[in-house]
Amino acid sequence: MDTAFIVTAFVLGFFVKQIGLPPLVGFLAGGFVLNALGYTASELLYQLSDIGIILLLFSIGLKVQIKKLLQPQVWGTASLHMGITVVVFGAVVYALSLAGYSYFSQLTLSTSLLFAFALSFSSTVFAVKMLEEKAEMASNHGRLAIGILIMQDFFAVIFITFSSGKVPSPLALGLVALFFLKKPLGIILDKSGHGELLVLLACILPIAGASVFEYVGLKPDLGALILGMIFAGHPKTDELAKAMFGFKDLFLVGFFLTIGMADLPNIQMLKVAGLLVLFVPLKVILFYLLLTRYRLRARTSLITSLNLANYSEFGLIVGALGVSQGWLGSEWLVIIAVAVSISMIVASPVGTMAPAMYERWNGFLKKFETAKRMAGEEVIDIGCATIAVLGMGRVGLGAYQHLEEQYGKRVVGLDFDEQRAAKHRTAGRRVVFGDAGDYDFWQRGISRPEQMQLVLLTMSHVANLKAAKRLQSVPHEIVVAAAAHYEDEVEQLKDAGVDHVFNIFGEAGAGLADHVCELQGMPAGEKR
Repeated sequence: MDTAFIVTAFVLGFFVKQIGLPPLVGFLAGGFVLNALGYTASELLYQLSDIGIILLLFSIGLKVQIKKLLQPQVWGTASLHMGITVVVFGAVVYALSLAGYSYFSQLTLSTSLLFAFALSFSSTVFAVKMLEEKAEMASNHGRLAIGILIMQDFFAVIFITFSSGKVPSPLALGLVALFFLKKPLGIILDKSGHGELLVLLACILPIAGASVFEYVGLKPDLGALILGMIFAGHPKTDELAKAMFGFKDLFLVGFFLTIGMADLPNIQMLKVAGLLVLFVPLKVILFYLLLTRYRLRARTSLITSLNLANYSEFGLIVGALGVSQGWLGSEWLVIIAVAVSISMIVASPVGTMAPAMYERWNGFLKKFETAKRMAGEEVIDIGCATIAVLGMGRVGLGAYQHLEEQYGKRVVGLDFDEQRAAKHRTAGRRVVFGDAGDYDFWQRGISRPEQMQLVLLTMSHVANLKAAKRLQSVPHEIVVAAAAHYEDEVEQLKDAGVDHVFNIFGEAGAGLADHVCELQGMPAGEKR
């Protein structure tokens, strides 16, 4: 990768981060800047980009549960949204064709529908990066958005496989054997430890899955996704995902740069791309209406829809296929690339502002809710609890168990990872599924918020900050304590209104020293 690519990506990524936007917006802008300076994406950059996408899809697969994809709100929303978008958007595009407007005049009815299909997808890469930035991958709206995106990706793979004229090899039937490899590969994963072998395995598995699928004539990305899904539920999946985290993010910088470096558009192409971006709000509205029909709350529906408020890299892939088959002119690839880039740049701040948008318009948005809530969206009954531990990971579990020994049923745990909450309940703990960063949570999300006296925040730093800010709106006084990893996080939490903040590493060291001194029977005066 050229040094100019790395420097430009860092400088613009750093700049946009300082103004409150995710660095990926800077990476996209960097692609346009490099393009304007005369740089073109090298073969190495495209290869790194492909590896980044493969690692990303594998990490998504690690978190996927097949039964979640089969829920009506996932496959139903994805299918209906795509069908309606293709028909309605295709009709609009064909009308522009009949009117002779710009490049649209070249399109027939069939190519208009193909073009609408290309723009019906939302970006998996972008949505996952945004959800990771906000620590919302395990939230209800995060899982729902990912489920819809995976369904869209399956639709795209099926279309590309059949329309490209390439029939998968008969050997593709042998891919069923992958499911029988779960146990032996799981043993290898268990025995790989926690160091460099695990990091190597985290890179080998997705690339191997992609290579196998490519060998039998199927899309490599699908192989990485499915292999990840095979490993989903293994005890070390979280550690495996963390092991590849840095590599995935580094390679994905290449992906965002290549989008911006696709080609230089002329003024007319920019106008057409801008017109296409105006259709994105209609995609969001359609997602919102469909999700509320599936008995989701207004807030969940809105934030899920805004996570899907963009065009996808799959649009470029479908467009490229159309060009190779002679269905579309080559200029459409540039137009789609610009539309994808602009939609991502616009969607980034909009997604960040989603909670604030809900707070402002929740009265209007709730008019679209159905009377009955789906599971996980109903009001939470906390019983007689007066102490809540928000976030039931390792730190939260330790805090919960210590408090439960002293206060019994007055303690309740909350986690926005439904699967984790269910495991705790199976173990006999009072843990409920809920999102403490939800605007509605402390207003109507729990049955008796006025009885809460103490709240411990043991989630990610971003989630802790959001929950702390939400707690400021509660009309009665609640003592709030939080865990932090770094000194700057301690200050940020205090500024957000947290009463007591504990540095995990510092407290662990002090706790270890006190424990050892106590075991040795050292008097307090001798503890130095």
